[in-house]
Amino acid sequence: MFRRKGAIAKKMDIDFCEKYDMFPKGGIILCAVSGGKDSMYMLEKLRELAPKYGFGLCCAHFNHRLRGEESERDQRFVEDWCSERNIPCYIGSADVSAFAEEKGMGIEEAARVLRYGFLEQTADETGANRIATAHTADDNAETLIINLSRGSGLKGLCGIPPVRGRIIRPMLQTTTAEVLRYLEENGIPHVEDSTNESVIYTRNRIRHKIIPELRMLNDGLEENIIRCTSLLREDEEFLASLAKNFVDENFDGASMSASKFSVLAKPVSARVLQAIVPSGLSYVHIETIRAIAGGSDCHAYADIPGMRVRRDYDRLIFGAEEISEITKREIKVGAITPIPEAGFEISCEFIKNCKEIHNSFNIFFFKSDSICDNMFVKSRSEGESIRLNGRKCTKSLKKLFSEAKLNGVRRGLIPVLYDSKGVIAVYGFGIAERCCPDAGDDVLKTEIRPLRTGK
Repeated sequence: MFRRKGAIAKKMDIDFCEKYDMFPKGGIILCAVSGGKDSMYMLEKLRELAPKYGFGLCCAHFNHRLRGEESERDQRFVEDWCSERNIPCYIGSADVSAFAEEKGMGIEEAARVLRYGFLEQTADETGANRIATAHTADDNAETLIINLSRGSGLKGLCGIPPVRGRIIRPMLQTTTAEVLRYLEENGIPHVEDSTNESVIYTRNRIRHKIIPELRMLNDGLEENIIRCTSLLREDEEFLASLAKNFVDENFDGASMSASKFSVLAKPVSARVLQAIVPSGLSYVHIETIRAIAGGSDCHAYADIPGMRVRRDYDRLIFGAEEISEITKREIKVGAITPIPEAGFEISCEFIKNCKEIHNSFNIFFFKSDSICDNMFVKSRSEGESIRLNGRKCTKSLKKLFSEAKLNGVRRGLIPVLYDSKGVIAVYGFGIAERCCPDAGDDVLKTEIRPLRTGK
């Protein structure tokens, strides 16, 4: 949005916003403002454009309470800026660290959940049609690199989506250099988040170490990535539109023609299935369903997360038959353990003298000496309990799941890790106190993640 490299570049950026209907005439945009350079740029540019496009503007600031006085300083800065310009400003706050510990999440994920929850709630209360976040072309480049390293398909390589529900990202074609130039030319202040310089976080390591190296290879890196993601996004939108048309014309809410589905190109058929089954599908699931649709067995079936897909002559039927248990499997060091019925896979590696311990809701660092015999994974059994690290109490898994409002089906598909003594970790909740290591211990790093997909 809003680059300052001449009339053509500016027009292209406005075209980008208009293409995705980011400016609701007669509506309201809720602008998420941290006080940093990117969000201050976005707030001021949207304030400039509001009269021309006929939308109202208000501001939302979320205080994560992670940086002590610095967090309070940021809040005061945003409040004062908005007050002086008569911009309605809404403030939210939460103890992110406590929430992360309670939910067994990493700090970054917990902060994101709480922040977006606040933004959505504030939009509901204010009647905002759009929620604008200040993701830039630089952020998009970092996301592309992260997704590439994870083996993402085309959708992931498109980077950050311009629109998700009512959330808009009008700055995806604006670079940090352009932001800084605009702020300097217009005398607009901003505050700095001291944690942005830390390389503890993945995104910061990419920003401070990998991006500069890539920029040395090509000083037009950001512009090239903008062009690349724009082209990839066009391809993704085209394939998604083909899939949507097929679903609209052939899927009756429960079934579709197996023969018509089987002749679709793989990229389209994958998106058809993702439209019908929006979560938990892996590359293996997609290929299995394709094989069933195009095979000679008119009564074949496949179990995928949450349901069974079966073929009845020429109909592929997406039934309500739910798979409610994870089969017991041994977790082997140095190997990947797939759990296709739940849509996960588990990796396990031995790390000697591990210096950094970062337990989260899906990554567990077990003290190697604390594990008795072999590790394995399965669904929970009645009467089992765990003393989660940091909770200072023992709770039954049944109570943990009830407090998290997990229904019966979802309970059965939550991976639970064990050794011969009992439960050592629960996906989404955390690790047992008895297995938690200290820095410098030999550890078994175990990660539960979605099954890798391919398009």
